Amino acid sequence: MHPHTLTDAAFAALGAGRSSAPVHAELRRAQLGKHLLLLSRIARIDPSLVATGPDTQTEQHAAVLTDPMTGLWATTTLAALRAGRAPESPGYLGGRLAEAPRRTITASHRGLTATLRIEDTSPLRARLGLRPADRLTDGELAHWQACLSDAWPVLVDRHRTDAETIAGMLGWIIPVLPDSSVRGISATSADAFGAVALSTPADGRSLAVALVHEAQHNVLNAVQYLFDLHRTPDARGYSPWRADPRPASGILHGTYAYLALTRFWRTEFRHADDDAVAAFEFARWRDAVAGSAAEMLDSGVLTTAGARFVGALRDEADGWRADTVPPPIARLAAEANLDHRLRWRLRNLAVHPGDAHALAAAWRHAAPAPAMPEAGLTTGRGRVLDHSTRLDLVHRSLRTPGSATDEATMPPGERAYLAGDLDAAAVAFADRIRADATDHEAWTGLALTTSDPLLTDRVEIVAAAYRETAEPRLDPRAFAAWLAG
Repeated sequence: MHPHTLTDAAFAALGAGRSSAPVHAELRRAQLGKHLLLLSRIARIDPSLVATGPDTQTEQHAAVLTDPMTGLWATTTLAALRAGRAPESPGYLGGRLAEAPRRTITASHRGLTATLRIEDTSPLRARLGLRPADRLTDGELAHWQACLSDAWPVLVDRHRTDAETIAGMLGWIIPVLPDSSVRGISATSADAFGAVALSTPADGRSLAVALVHEAQHNVLNAVQYLFDLHRTPDARGYSPWRADPRPASGILHGTYAYLALTRFWRTEFRHADDDAVAAFEFARWRDAVAGSAAEMLDSGVLTTAGARFVGALRDEADGWRADTVPPPIARLAAEANLDHRLRWRLRNLAVHPGDAHALAAAWRHAAPAPAMPEAGLTTGRGRVLDHSTRLDLVHRSLRTPGSATDEATMPPGERAYLAGDLDAAAVAFADRIRADATDHEAWTGLALTTSDPLLTDRVEIVAAAYRETAEPRLDPRAFAAWLAG
């Protein structure tokens, strides 16, 4: 089998999110080798399952061998056989060879072409973890094509490296149903190299962002097939783009994909310095990516190769710190990152009931606050997509200044926050907490508008102890001040 090698320079460039056509070709060859190896192992156990043979000499067979669905099928089939179970879809390979070619969307610009097959029929497509959409109608397919036609010239002209990565590493789109709690959803799988599951994009820019993001996940999946990057890939912690605790491997995936998005928004902002959304997204993700990379490097979870890879990633993001963003937008970006971390802490860090009770009892007896306890990480909630009403309002205000604060139905705290009246916002958030001490967005709003170090560092402790007091008229600001001593 063909040996797969990458030079030190190519590996460092990959870490920095700057891969090249020769590297893409090497990664594709490695994935083909992976598929052949899986099929060979299946054949040793049950030759009838691969009776069509791993024959790469015909174009039709070669297409099936590089098909992401083949990777999914082979991985799950081999696992079933090794576990002594009957595999699903035993006639998959033969059936795939007999199927009609998939419909495609395509776009070309300045010598670079993207051709994406639409996979909207295979029963295996649900294994990417999202709910697949029904087969696209002609009108829906035309919308996808229109979005790609709009996106591709922008990608080629202003984001050539990303466009080359998309052209070289993505070949299949699996349309999936949207999630009403977020603007768009997407996913990849290490077992389905070259495919992305994606909800219908709103427009060309939305599709461009999704393709840039998911192409990097495909790159990293291919890299991780060749290199062990983690000593403890299952160790869980904070990720700036998810609401649930993520394993170290998932944190790296998010950091790597958002490195590409940060570069995308940086370029868009430099192209049009009055693009407030681009400035906000660039500032927000630059700091999140650099911070996440630094935490991984300090954590001890990376192998030597992983540290080199993430070191190149961190250096790339750190190189953008000198770029200036309008101060009001920079403030919103920094507070959006803090808001996410605080909501994550409230959702995922639990205070022992006895510790919360001791703090509340000390308050009721007018005693000094005891030493602050530690909170423990909760597990078992599964994938949680992040959604923030406050972030939605920030985005709306950036797209159309003044529009968000004009809404009569907007909560007073959010209106005051966006208007820059932090004192009024703090009062409103404190009132919300008195009415509902489990209101996470009120707690994070209070932290953002008071800059209380205890609220920004240990909000889950303050919230848990406050709930335990069961005093609905208690001002949470006064309680936090007492806890701080």
